[in-house]
Amino acid sequence: MSGPSAVLVTGASGLVGRQVVAQLAESPGGIERIVALDVREPTAEERFLGVRYEQGDIRDPELAKILEAHGVDTVVHLAAVVTPGKNSSPDFEYSIDVRGTENVLEACIRSGVRQLVYTSSGAAYGYHADNPVPLRETDPLRGNREFAYSWHKRLAEEALERARGEHPELEQLIFRPGTILGRTVHSPITALFERPVVVGVAGSDAPFVLVWDEDVAAAIVKGVRERRSGVYNLSGDGALPLEVIARRLGRRYVPLPAALLKGVLGSLHLLGVSARGAEQADFLRYRPVLSNDKLKSEFGFTPTYTSDECFERYRQIRFGPDA
Repeated sequence: MSGPSAVLVTGASGLVGRQVVAQLAESPGGIERIVALDVREPTAEERFLGVRYEQGDIRDPELAKILEAHGVDTVVHLAAVVTPGKNSSPDFEYSIDVRGTENVLEACIRSGVRQLVYTSSGAAYGYHADNPVPLRETDPLRGNREFAYSWHKRLAEEALERARGEHPELEQLIFRPGTILGRTVHSPITALFERPVVVGVAGSDAPFVLVWDEDVAAAIVKGVRERRSGVYNLSGDGALPLEVIARRLGRRYVPLPAALLKGVLGSLHLLGVSARGAEQADFLRYRPVLSNDKLKSEFGFTPTYTSDECFERYRQIRFGPDA
């Protein structure tokens, strides 16, 4: 199968999207057109030479017309609500993460796109006491309804799975990244790491599998250039316990019994002090630990950094080498 000639990236102004566009633009190879789609129009300084920019919403029912206008044969779908804003709502997040993904999928099918690359998440496996350690791509997706991002990634992947059966002509490449760190990343996870007091769950390591944002982009670009398909976990080797993360950042680590932590978080949420409630205890207690064996052996990609090295790079960039 020949390589792509026209690639469109959704969420192109986001953390990973911008890097995917940059890597494609720096070395386009046989790619004739690179289209960057985002709801936000980039500034002149944010634009890359040779890239066509479109301002648009992935929920737009006319999305297929944009794909057809540019002759797009490959779509990299990265648009998602990772860090909800103050005015966000569950309905809004669902409309982007699930309905938006379904709309992208339908537009690809209608316009004859040959490959769809989608970034899901390790969170799609869910936060469960009986999760295998490590989780492999063949393990079921059980994203929890109480965690919107986890639940939405599960639903989006279920829609994609149905489409694989009904529309095999559209090749799909799906990545399930671990926690993404990077030079400029600010997320609920980094906010957790950087609190003066880091609270954990007694009896749980709360292991984090980490991956550097440039590695995520590089894996996506490799998949586009080689027109690959399949489902792959995407993370560095190993995992880092929350207590180790806190200690390396010079933070105090306080493990609380799960029942006590749930009660405290539930009360703070009811008082409006915390955006998250009692479910946050399970978010820490049952961290999904991903195997990257298939990524390395079958896809042929080894992330530059292990989870440990990824964290160290983040720590030094954010706080300096002597922090």
